[in-house]
Amino acid sequence: MRVSLFVSCLVDQLWPSVGLAAADVLRRAGCEVDFNDEQTCCGQPAFNTGYRDEARRVAQHMIETYEGDTADAIVMPSGSCAAMVHHLRELFEDDEAWRARAEALAQRTFELGSFLVRELDVEDVGARFDGRVTWHDACHGLRDLGIRDEPRRLIANVSGAELVDVHSSESCCGFGGTFSVKYPEVSVAMLDQKLQAVEQADVQAIVSGDVSCLMQIGGRLQRRKSAVRTIHLAELLASRG
Repeated sequence: MRVSLFVSCLVDQLWPSVGLAAADVLRRAGCEVDFNDEQTCCGQPAFNTGYRDEARRVAQHMIETYEGDTADAIVMPSGSCAAMVHHLRELFEDDEAWRARAEALAQRTFELGSFLVRELDVEDVGARFDGRVTWHDACHGLRDLGIRDEPRRLIANVSGAELVDVHSSESCCGFGGTFSVKYPEVSVAMLDQKLQAVEQADVQAIVSGDVSCLMQIGGRLQRRKSAVRTIHLAELLASRG
């Protein structure tokens, strides 16, 4: 299968190793991986902040870019961006033609972990990581795309890794895009409640599928002087120990 890797803005600008790891994992799973250098943003920041006209223009560019891409699937190491693509149709409620084009794009778009398990039926990519880890369910992946068991099944097949499911795994990290900027005190309180349970579980790392969550969590862990680190799912699956 030939896939086109959409890396997301945060991966491109702040955490490029996640994009490289995602490409490595997909190749291990038997995919031919391409990168469309015309890709930009999925439009989520403008969409979530209420700038629908601006989000629509970004969405139209994305749709046009991938209509010309003959890959079998578009795969993203981000549940947040993948969920946004499935909401693009909402930007074209009064335009049947563009709405159909947005829906066609959504049908080809998948989050990395769910793509491996649901579409490729792959749960073991030969990864190794020695240590106890816990999974953070990013809100868009869990609540929007219904991704829960897939990453846990992938982690369970990482040699040497012990998956510890803490009771706060499904709790929001408090980031929420501009929410953490507009309501910093609430954001930090939400995250501290989550991290208290994580630190009590005696894990070496928190794994998740969204860089935005991991940046929020990682920054707070550093300020708390915690030894727990953050790892993107793609990096964990690409690791050889």
